[in-house]
Amino acid sequence: MATSRRAGRARVLAYLESRKNLAGSACGVAGLGLTLAGAAGAYWPLVVAGLYGAGALIAPPERTAPPPFDPREELGVLRGDFGRLREYADAVELPAQARDTLEELLGLYAALLEPGWVAEVLAADPEAVHAVSRAVRQDVPESVDAYHRTRWWDRMVPGGESPERHLGRQLGMLREEARRVTADLHEVEARRQQTHTAYLEERGRSS
Repeated sequence: MATSRRAGRARVLAYLESRKNLAGSACGVAGLGLTLAGAAGAYWPLVVAGLYGAGALIAPPERTAPPPFDPREELGVLRGDFGRLREYADAVELPAQARDTLEELLGLYAALLEPGWVAEVLAADPEAVHAVSRAVRQDVPESVDAYHRTRWWDRMVPGGESPERHLGRQLGMLREEARRVTADLHEVEARRQQTHTAYLEERGRSS
């Protein structure tokens, strides 16, 4: 019973603070002004109530705040997915050149996702997080899997561009993308450092 009463009071307070009540009250006050001016006559209660209702109807709807998301939680999940990708990559057979490219690519992802200040810079950039997430969860495993599937067919129906060449190009493009993400994050951090230096210099001149 006590819980029900508290919930009822909370709903009443929420309505009193709502835009509908505030707008309706403003219009109701205007109705009282008309009453005091003698414009409402004997029907002033209906005028006040009607203006209050009209104000409540035309008030903008209450804004529902979006749920908060912590990008650090996304990185935690992504680290787990990267660990599974690492295990998959270690288990598959690849040509030597593609293996070297993949190892460099996975090294870049590992450095970006390692807990610390680099991961904090990454978490602050949703586009960078999306690029790394898409590569880890989709692009890299699909490229490796497509190589193995295509190589099987190529043994039966030889000809055309080799699966090894396709895999090398795909991993090379992903490596360049990872390098761009890393360079962009480094530039963000460098600008932040420059801003802080300028702030300290300005503070020193004004002191």
